[in-house]
Amino acid sequence: MVKAPLHVPFLVGLASMALFLGHVNAWASDEADHAARLALPLPADTDEGKSLYKANCFRCHGSNGFGDGDLGIPTLAGQRFRYLVLQLADFSDDRRDSTAMHRVMAHASLQRPQAWVDVAAYLTELPPSRETQIGTGTRTAQGRRIFREQCVACHGQDARGDEQDFIPSLRNQHYSYLVNQIVRIAEGHRHNIDKELVRFLQGFGGPDIDGVADYLSRLRGSENPGPHSRQ
Repeated sequence: MVKAPLHVPFLVGLASMALFLGHVNAWASDEADHAARLALPLPADTDEGKSLYKANCFRCHGSNGFGDGDLGIPTLAGQRFRYLVLQLADFSDDRRDSTAMHRVMAHASLQRPQAWVDVAAYLTELPPSRETQIGTGTRTAQGRRIFREQCVACHGQDARGDEQDFIPSLRNQHYSYLVNQIVRIAEGHRHNIDKELVRFLQGFGGPDIDGVADYLSRLRGSENPGPHSRQ
């Protein structure tokens, strides 16, 4: 069942903290990025990834990787492999702020680059969620227009992202999580965001953010690119 949307006044309250739409690109070039790139060629063991996920991740992200829109927990099922590896490296290196994720990544079993690859490969092969939390639907046309004009060059017409450039899929994702990332970036908690992209998107207002997040939360895609896919 599709979960109840957040109300627009709540979104506008969040937007008043910042006007950044950080649609979670990952163009880092520091130690975490280097570690992730060294990890990527490692052979992925999805069975081991499943075991690691069940031991460390399912309590929040769910047994199917669908997350929880009401709690702002993202769905990870079917996400881009290279992007997931980089995010795990970033959480391990504190380039992304999250007390819960830092606690999880402190486990010895997840400190190894091999573990990042295994978990990412497992998540990538899970069927993506077909029922995510959505917004009110009042500004989806506006969001569609903005996305088509400003975002498709990187994320693609259907928001599938790009494996080669660490660009995530934005479809099959919870509205609340997309909104929350705006706040996290505005507060300086996403250190792996391209600064030029952030500056470019500083002009987005609350209605723009609402529309884009709502539009993306309704996009669906069934493709599950494998660990080394370029699709």
